[in-house]
Amino acid sequence: MKSLWLENKKLSYKENHPKPAQADEALIRVRLAGICGTDLEMVKGYYPFTGVPGHEFVGKVVECADKSWVGKRVAGEINITCGNCEQCINGRSTHCEERTTLGIHNRDGIFAEYVTLPTQNLVALPDSVSDEKAIFTELVAAALEIAQEVHIRPTDRVLVIGAGRFGQLIAQVLQLTGADLRVVARHPIQQKLLTERGIRLIDEADVIPWRWDVVVDVTGSASGFSLARQAIRPRGTLVMKSTYKGDMQVNFSSLVVDEINIVGSRCGPFAPAIRLLENNLVNPLGMIAAEYPIEQGLEAFEKASERGMLKVLLRP
Repeated sequence: MKSLWLENKKLSYKENHPKPAQADEALIRVRLAGICGTDLEMVKGYYPFTGVPGHEFVGKVVECADKSWVGKRVAGEINITCGNCEQCINGRSTHCEERTTLGIHNRDGIFAEYVTLPTQNLVALPDSVSDEKAIFTELVAAALEIAQEVHIRPTDRVLVIGAGRFGQLIAQVLQLTGADLRVVARHPIQQKLLTERGIRLIDEADVIPWRWDVVVDVTGSASGFSLARQAIRPRGTLVMKSTYKGDMQVNFSSLVVDEINIVGSRCGPFAPAIRLLENNLVNPLGMIAAEYPIEQGLEAFEKASERGMLKVLLRP
């Protein structure tokens, strides 16, 4: 099969990659794949990985021991878990001690014509949700995890810092809470998409320190974290929702004095994400900037890495 291959921080295109075979897993033909910020950081060496990268996909099951899955259009949860360790038994399966992670840790991902996953990771997609919408399921689910972890009240002042691929969806999801929401967005296309949804913008210079109940940092940068730290009120909640690059210097004494709650946030629930997409409560289609065949995957990565670029898709 055709695939992209990552090794020693170098991405290459392969014409004759072996098709995956796992007797106890479903074989899925990938219909559409999305390039995200984590994929771009993987190429830079954020996490040591050799294999097929990528984890956002829509596919069709072509082979499976459970024949009821064959022919179904699916998305897939990216953490493959054991079900038996301390974390799994106590309801923390995304932190499974034996987990592999699609296209990130010890498992080939979806920048290829085929991928395999256990059926427990598959989520069937309704016909009313197009491939182009469904490709955002994993991101919408991750955005929903914020509301799983933090009680956001309609009276809260909420600040989102960063309005790229992920920040756009976080803003749309948090808008549904009715909170007083503002978003720091630097690029014109980001600003346009947010204002079209009725989401209010704020300039960095206008962010008043010590005023915001909940601040979500989606930048993955020291400057973004610094702005978030300045903005959060005493006893407020700072949600770290990004892949951070390297180490950061943090004044932990000030965090203790201000009694700041820091919440790390990662993967989220797929079923409600699909419901939001199905009911048009979240609409990500305006984020799609470009689409490439997998043969032009290296060009697609170059495009996705451009400053301010939104969603770039691959169609194997």
